[in-house]
Amino acid sequence: MAGVTSQIFISSSSSTLRRVYHRPPRCFSGSPEKRTPAILKWAVGGVTEVLRLFSVAAPPSSSIRTNKDKSDSEVDARDVEDVMEVLRSDYGNAYFVTGIFTTAIYSDDCIFEDPTISFQGTELYERNLKLLVPFLEDASIELQNMEKSELSQGNYIRATWKLRTYLKLPWRPLISIDGSTVYELDRDFKIVRHVESWNVSAVEAIRQIFTVNSFTSRS
Repeated sequence: MAGVTSQIFISSSSSTLRRVYHRPPRCFSGSPEKRTPAILKWAVGGVTEVLRLFSVAAPPSSSIRTNKDKSDSEVDARDVEDVMEVLRSDYGNAYFVTGIFTTAIYSDDCIFEDPTISFQGTELYERNLKLLVPFLEDASIELQNMEKSELSQGNYIRATWKLRTYLKLPWRPLISIDGSTVYELDRDFKIVRHVESWNVSAVEAIRQIFTVNSFTSRS
């Protein structure tokens, strides 16, 4: 929420986005391999630009925490188990839908991928999450399982999750996705690749945004 939402709106304007194409993870299945139609990528970029403009115009919310509220300086991941412990804590903070995550366990040039887009840079990912958060309502992400694979060619962690959120749009669409994220680690146990897969296609995920919620009224 890649991710992910986590990640229907996670992209960037064309002037700042750096597309990257690297090898897929060598363990665990579910990496986004299918080519996303160009028109869909344009649509994602267009929606994101609209969100960016709205976020600039909207007053900042004091209720939205930032990663500066956390102390990353104390994080010292020395093995895969340490990284998994931090990730579980980040899922406990619902990082896909709050933007609160431990940047210290990520490489600065970490690659983030989901079925719609691929870009590089942990700072950019953090900015994208902050862009998304104000447009979420009754958002939740449930960690269902986490497993590791320690191989000679690299270490990997795979988390499965369930995302559910409404969007603050006039028709209040419901986004509901079951997905997984593969975290690829380097020799220093930094996450260098964050790859999301969803149980729906990219087209189906985008379609959810434009589906009118039958119960738009709030009590």
